[in-house]
Amino acid sequence: VQLQASGGGLVQPGGSLRLSCTAPRDTKGTLGIAWFRQAPGNEREWISYISLVSGDPSYSDSVKGRFTLSRDNHENTAYLQMNSLKPEDSAVYYCAGRQYWRVIDSLVVPTSLEEYGYWGRGTLVTVSS
Repeated sequence: VQLQASGGGLVQPGGSLRLSCTAPRDTKGTLGIAWFRQAPGNEREWISYISLVSGDPSYSDSVKGRFTLSRDNHENTAYLQMNSLKPEDSAVYYCAGRQYWRVIDSLVVPTSLEEYGYWGRGTLVTVSS
């Protein structure tokens, strides 16, 4: 499954960006999409997850209340709306996908790298004045 990620850029502190992650429309089964981020010198960090079929998104404490993950299941796309951005949000952001054959399994939130079999190219987010 080839994931297409886009939407990074340079933004001032307090600003907003929206990232998107799109899977092919002919993807079999159900996909769960997560966003990770990796700042220089740091490990890749899980920040959010959503099933493309049903259920509510989940967030790490570092982004809860500022980031919103939503889906368009017709377009097989997950959108990460990032508001109130801080310099510490600067990182390369990666979307990751996990394929399921039962919808109910996609409602369990995987947070480790090893649980995802598909990755999009990273997109750089820089928060700076």
